[in-house]
Amino acid sequence: MAETTTTTSVTGTGDDPPRAHGEPDDPSRTHDGLGDALRTYRLVAAMWIRSTMAYRLSFALTLFNSFCVTFFDFVVILLMFGQVEGLGGFSFAEVAFLYGTAGTAFGIADLTMGSLQRMGRRVRDGSLDTFLMRPAPLLAQVAADKFALRRFGRIAQALLVLVWSLLLLDVDWTPVKAVLLPVTVVCGAVIFGALMVIGASALFWLQDAAEVTNAFTYGGNTLLQYPPSVFAQELVRGVVYVVPLAFASWLPALYVLGRPAPAGVPDWAAFASPPVALVCCGVAGLAWRAGIRSYRSTGS
Repeated sequence: MAETTTTTSVTGTGDDPPRAHGEPDDPSRTHDGLGDALRTYRLVAAMWIRSTMAYRLSFALTLFNSFCVTFFDFVVILLMFGQVEGLGGFSFAEVAFLYGTAGTAFGIADLTMGSLQRMGRRVRDGSLDTFLMRPAPLLAQVAADKFALRRFGRIAQALLVLVWSLLLLDVDWTPVKAVLLPVTVVCGAVIFGALMVIGASALFWLQDAAEVTNAFTYGGNTLLQYPPSVFAQELVRGVVYVVPLAFASWLPALYVLGRPAPAGVPDWAAFASPPVALVCCGVAGLAWRAGIRSYRSTGS
């Protein structure tokens, strides 16, 4: 009987109102569902932010710690260029630019969607049932739960490196490049966020595989911080045609730097980040729906 009740709250029946996790039964109500999701996310995140700011000194220390920990990733690049003049034909300023664009995009996704990596534990211990009982979109609830404002330290550190690299670089700026840079960061954040949703969806079946899914997000961020010329062509093709991480940073960043796209990749791919981000969101939505429909509550 308990299992039946949980399933009903997830899928809905007949003329029921929109499902608890925010999937509208009527396609004409999609925009309302999106609005509900955004409102839910904002309210839950605001609650956790107020809780965090109640201890301002603790927050300042954790924010500084987050900044320093992520900065050590860039220290590796600094030490590397202390021994070499170039990396894969790229100068220090160019590698810093790649690091800054990828890190900023990933930092935004990690701040907004990073809590999804707990999905496997929620499915395993049954705490997901608590979210399903609430009349609010499930994805928004889970993504905003335990919203960690300290992750802003990652964004600040990467953004600082990005600004520094722009001061060092002698870029031949055009209106297209000026617009492409912020579009790259925003679309990169959407692509990383979509991959986080896909990874969280996989945890409905693979509850203990969080580290495997993180390899495509955290690992992908590390990959994009270095020039594509230092990696095997098979790997480069994989992040272009299979897991489209290259559109989150590499391809548009290479265009801004005046560098050619990797071998076999058309030049127009530098402008394909927006449609790729939309496709990733569509795939993430399908994966999330499939995960929710497969869920049969804890112990079942």
